[in-house]
Amino acid sequence: MTPAEGRFRPWLRSIAFTLGLSLLVAWGLGGEGRVLAFTVLGVAVFGLGLLYLLVPRGLHFAFGAAAGLAVYASLFVVLGHAQFPEAAGWARPAAFLLPVGAFLVMAWWRRGELDEVAEQQELAALDRVGRNARWLVLVGVVGVVSFMLPLNRLPPAWQGAALLAAMAAIALIIALSVKEVLRLLVDVALIIDEVGARARLIAVPAIAFLMMYSLLVVGFASAYRIADGLSLHPLFHDADGPTRLTYSDALHFSVATLSTVGYGDIRPQDDGVRVLASLEVVAGQLLLLFGVAEILRSRRVRSKQQEEEEREAGLDQGDGAGHSPGPPDATAPDRHEGAAGKRQSRRNPAASEPPDE
Repeated sequence: MTPAEGRFRPWLRSIAFTLGLSLLVAWGLGGEGRVLAFTVLGVAVFGLGLLYLLVPRGLHFAFGAAAGLAVYASLFVVLGHAQFPEAAGWARPAAFLLPVGAFLVMAWWRRGELDEVAEQQELAALDRVGRNARWLVLVGVVGVVSFMLPLNRLPPAWQGAALLAAMAAIALIIALSVKEVLRLLVDVALIIDEVGARARLIAVPAIAFLMMYSLLVVGFASAYRIADGLSLHPLFHDADGPTRLTYSDALHFSVATLSTVGYGDIRPQDDGVRVLASLEVVAGQLLLLFGVAEILRSRRVRSKQQEEEEREAGLDQGDGAGHSPGPPDATAPDRHEGAAGKRQSRRNPAASEPPDE
């Protein structure tokens, strides 16, 4: 693999992941207008693509940046409709681009200065976290002020201008705090990397827990279906009244019961089935209690084993580093005797001198 391929392969993976997540978000934003949806896609591909070239940290960084873009787009739509419901359609994409554009322009302009942040390998200290989060407080202040003012009562043209003004203020904050924003993204990537490393330790017990959970769902679903099939009258009701369960309905009811969600679309009307559903709830709680305890215990055991393996590997390397292989020396003193002699010579230097002939 050439150096260029080694650099661009993680970039392509990051862009592919970001594009997939952004397609999902943009599709969800389709009701807000195609222009805003395509704006989100453009920012994801071109804007974050540029960021990934400036900060080539792989999928963990891409996960944090793409998730941040998705959250930003969602908050922009929800809060924008709450305070600027009649703003002009053209104002929304422009307002959305202002903070993102300000961040990318400043990141490119100060790319040499941001290399230190891009190469960061450890999480920020607690005292530095407070300083790095000041820009979030300022952005929150802009949002609170926007909600306190009666901007939603303004004419449509003034609402669009107010939206642009609020996002311009946020863009200024982002531009002045570009280093802190980038450091936050890098910290998120480091945390995700650490969480992923820990998650590998509990993969096997988690899969076992899911298998037992699935067994409870299928077992009780089958019991519901059999009981309803053997009964002369339907044991369950839906919105239209008494109904016979299909196996799909039984699985749906079993999952809703075991998770204690209780949608209410299918309801047991027989005392025996209600007792059976109660037993499923109790079984689910017991499984959750002992399953989580087992996962935590397994994680501690695996962590301890890993530490012991690393310690043994370090000891092996230490033994091999200071001694070169070779034939044993018959005249060499025993290791313990040599150590005792050194201790004795330090206590009584005269004892180590040879006798006079």
